[in-house]
Amino acid sequence: MRILQVTQSYYPFLDRGGPAVKVRAMARGLARRGHSITVLTADLGLQEATYGVDGLLRDRWGWRAEQDSVETIYLLSHAAYRALTWNPGASAFCRERLASFDVVHIYGFYDLLGPTVARACRRIGVPFVFEPMGMFRPIVRNIPLKWIYRRVLGNVVVLGARRVVATSEQEREELVEEGLPQDQVMVRRNGIEVPERLPEMGTFRRHWHIADGARIVLFLGRIVSKKSPELLLEAFARWQSSTPRCTSTPPAILVLAGPPESSGYQEELKTLARRLALDGQVLFTGPLYDDAKWSAYRDADLFVLPSQNENFGNTAAEAIVCGTPVLVTEHCGIAPLVRGRAGEVVPHECAALAGALRHLLDDGNLRNRFREGCAEVALSLDWDQPLGETEALYATLLQENPRK
Repeated sequence: MRILQVTQSYYPFLDRGGPAVKVRAMARGLARRGHSITVLTADLGLQEATYGVDGLLRDRWGWRAEQDSVETIYLLSHAAYRALTWNPGASAFCRERLASFDVVHIYGFYDLLGPTVARACRRIGVPFVFEPMGMFRPIVRNIPLKWIYRRVLGNVVVLGARRVVATSEQEREELVEEGLPQDQVMVRRNGIEVPERLPEMGTFRRHWHIADGARIVLFLGRIVSKKSPELLLEAFARWQSSTPRCTSTPPAILVLAGPPESSGYQEELKTLARRLALDGQVLFTGPLYDDAKWSAYRDADLFVLPSQNENFGNTAAEAIVCGTPVLVTEHCGIAPLVRGRAGEVVPHECAALAGALRHLLDDGNLRNRFREGCAEVALSLDWDQPLGETEALYATLLQENPRK
């Protein structure tokens, strides 16, 4: 099949969160299965990107790369607002190349690229799939603007999609509650790409000069309000104050790793940490990628994802495949996989989070049991099943909508 994947952010822009990693994994996986894959995305600053892209060449639309049998078109961005970019080359690309694809997969919401491609698909009869990746229901930041976007631009994507993909049962329920027909929505979980060789244990501790006996509580991901890092700080402080301390025991360390939504927000978190008397016990590492990321997972005693809402929770899944117990809120799509097997699931409340920290950090036997459970859960987190389900979905659409 000839497949076009459309996403606002893509590798190497890992600071934009899950889409840059997930869509790349999907693209490469489908290419390995023999499909012709093109990714259409925005140039978010390739000249300044932290990691280069092999085979990058100037193209009439911006940049073009061929890597791992995946063609990527980075459209020139003429203007930007937060995660939104204006890419006038999208219309020209659709006029020239869209008809050559069998199916289109649009990832994400609240951008201009998806509606442009969706409108063109509807005009020429190319079937497309919409995968909102947890963005569909407005819950934080600029909520009125998001509702306006949905009515003015987003409906062309939602109403024109032949199928809508949810990555968890939780997200499926949200989409149906928001008015999507049940038979239009299918559940297909995310997968996790693991390096062939994980970093040596202790690498992260040595790099950041963390004592061997200190328990590490890790939060890794974009440091944004939706993920509630401030709630984790408060819960961590509450656990610390309720746990007797021995002078010979190294203090626990809370690691907040990831790009902040703004420098101002990170400063607010640092101020909160000082107010909670956590000086010296909170480490802001900034973004961690590749081996640095995996070494953090390996050395952590506990991974915490205290989000208000997560359609899945890829970072928790990555921690699990490294054998690290996790603590997530019940608003994370991965929660059913975690509960009682690889960690604990709690309400989005400070008291509940602090109580779970106490259970998990003060009880080594419990952590060991969950570490053993991680190995079993990890078996259900590879990409084989999601890729197979995606292939089957595309084939079904082509059968339903044969093109002349």
